[in-house]
Amino acid sequence: MQFILQTLTNRTIHKQVFWLAIPMVLSNITVPLLGLIDAAVIGHLEHAWYLGGVALGSTMISVTLWLLGFLRMSTTGLTAQAVGSKDSEQLVRVLIQGLVMSLVLAAGFLLVHRLVAQAVFHWSQASIEVKQYGFEYFTIRAWSAPAALANYVLLGWLLGTQNAKAPMWMVIITNVVNILLDLLFVVVWDWKVEGAALASVISDYVGTVFALWCVVRYWRKNHLPIPNALWQQVSHGLGRFIKLNRDIFLRTLCLQLVFSFMTFRGAAMGDQTVAANAVLMSFLMFISYGMDGFAYAMEAMVGKAVGAKSSEKLKEAMIGTAFWSLVICLCLTLVFGFTGDYLVGLITDIPAVHQRAMNYLPWLVAMPLISMWCFLLDGIFIGATKGKEMRNSMFVAALTFFMTLFFTRDWGNHGLWLAMLSFLAMRGLTLAVVMTVQWRQQRFFL
Repeated sequence: MQFILQTLTNRTIHKQVFWLAIPMVLSNITVPLLGLIDAAVIGHLEHAWYLGGVALGSTMISVTLWLLGFLRMSTTGLTAQAVGSKDSEQLVRVLIQGLVMSLVLAAGFLLVHRLVAQAVFHWSQASIEVKQYGFEYFTIRAWSAPAALANYVLLGWLLGTQNAKAPMWMVIITNVVNILLDLLFVVVWDWKVEGAALASVISDYVGTVFALWCVVRYWRKNHLPIPNALWQQVSHGLGRFIKLNRDIFLRTLCLQLVFSFMTFRGAAMGDQTVAANAVLMSFLMFISYGMDGFAYAMEAMVGKAVGAKSSEKLKEAMIGTAFWSLVICLCLTLVFGFTGDYLVGLITDIPAVHQRAMNYLPWLVAMPLISMWCFLLDGIFIGATKGKEMRNSMFVAALTFFMTLFFTRDWGNHGLWLAMLSFLAMRGLTLAVVMTVQWRQQRFFL
């Protein structure tokens, strides 16, 4: 207890948490902003199928790239550990391995992307026009894959070096360039869907150039060694790197499965229910954007502590980050509880949808305090590069989601939201149990 009080009164810990978390929260805010600008620009064209095509194509590319987001997570943890252990060679090796893997995955995606698009659009029930423009958008956006995947690695590497400002500016610059090019290509030059896709491709490469510039600056400032045998750098410890990325990929796949099932199951309950769920899910995404910033801070701080094999630094990171996460989640709970009716009204003025959303609002009020633990513990296990434990935890949580849904199938949409709450709670609970056991057995640093 005395150690907790000492940590909470240590201003240095709080400054470190905010120094890492706040830039990532700010950069996350630009992501939904970009989506709104895209929709506004394309939505003002003369036909609705342009917007439908962009929505369909961008969803396909977003899901694909999101599933490959393990590159960011693994790179952050391994980089932070190299910083903590002051191993400059490992620091260089992580970057090279990550970039090589990102380019290999991008090349594989580019080889099959047209076949994937043809298969997906063949089974889609969208109109011919929406399919046409969705296919056009997707096949153009696919060429951003090398930059987009490299950006995952570069962002993770910079964050792992305890530098959150560079990733923040990287994300902000990418999205601002995208917005400006959207306006130029679509509004001024009237390139329609092709213009929106090209804007995204170019902005991803601009982000890569900026990130590489930040890496070079860090490299020179810290006098990192120049690799002389590239293949040796790539192959050294490659098995561990691939295994870690495999486990995080499987974890992400389960996560995507649960959220996708939530959407499709809600859609089967009627238009008003799916619309109400969409309103509430937008608030859940807002929670995740905020908590992700603190999870990123946890990853960097924990990784550094694990690399240095310092249990004291590890506990300080967990206490400091958990404290501010708890404060923010308590505030969000109060906001949703007392102003939920007003917030729902900002998104929809359809009486039936508004009323339906209010029926399920109590589930959202409970979300911040329940979900914060899975975000924070994800950050701890990513920083400690314990991919297997994260994978197994997600398997158990996903099973809990579907079992809860089965036993509450007569509850309708309330059962669906209870299943989601159970899923988030089980993610945090299983990771907490694993960490407690490993800590007591002195295996957490292994």
